[in-house]
Amino acid sequence: MHPSRVLLYVALAAGAGYFLLPIYWLVVASTKSTGDLFGTFGLWFEHPRWWHNLSSVVTYDHHIYLHWVLNSLLYAGVGAVAATLLAASAGFALAKYRFAGREAVFRSVLAGVLLPTTALALPMYLMFSRLHLANTYWAILLPSVVSPFGVYLCRIYAEAAVPDTVLEAARVDGAGEPRIFFTLVLRIMTPALVTVFLFQFVGIWNNYFLPLVMLSDDSKYPVTLGLTTWQATADRIPEMDQLTIGGAFVSVVPLAAAMVVLQRFWRTGLTEGSVKG
Repeated sequence: MHPSRVLLYVALAAGAGYFLLPIYWLVVASTKSTGDLFGTFGLWFEHPRWWHNLSSVVTYDHHIYLHWVLNSLLYAGVGAVAATLLAASAGFALAKYRFAGREAVFRSVLAGVLLPTTALALPMYLMFSRLHLANTYWAILLPSVVSPFGVYLCRIYAEAAVPDTVLEAARVDGAGEPRIFFTLVLRIMTPALVTVFLFQFVGIWNNYFLPLVMLSDDSKYPVTLGLTTWQATADRIPEMDQLTIGGAFVSVVPLAAAMVVLQRFWRTGLTEGSVKG
């Protein structure tokens, strides 16, 4: 084997190890007792008690952790699906329809991509307070359905992957615009939609600042904000460190599952693109 290829493999393995080390530590730490967590070497399994720790996480404070996980699934699942459909329709319209102000709308979308979401949290809180929607599920769901990056990506992908000839043929066959979009365009744009969905799902799942600003009822917290409240009490209750680590480990599982399940759509899209080329 050529030395340059060996060096490449070594570099890739080192990079993979660097990114996987925090996950490995989280798995190991989630099996330890509170005493072992800080009293033993942190990168190896010693006296594993994973099932006991997981049971403690789930049952603590009347199963509040399950409420947080369900809230996160609601926020991330519904928000990501709605954001993906909205981004797909907006991106397709900007790519394939000609109307006055189209480029101005697209430049506004690009401006939205550049705006940090943290800068919008306080204005949104004031607006939702006036609408009496603060401290409700809507305060998290409504902002989550807007994805400027998704609109940008869908427009670029629709311009490149959706042929005008196919759209014209569908119109000649008598298909209406909604039918063309839902039965034809969405299927062609699947790789882009999966990308938007995953970006939005992960972003909403990991979002901390918006729920912190919007919510005051801990029963509506997502898992990120809930784990932070546990960690804040660890100075007074040392057992909360282990509960926080166990909860963080469980919270990673849905994200990993989404990546594993949806990655095949990326491979399918790339293969179709190579065949068409």
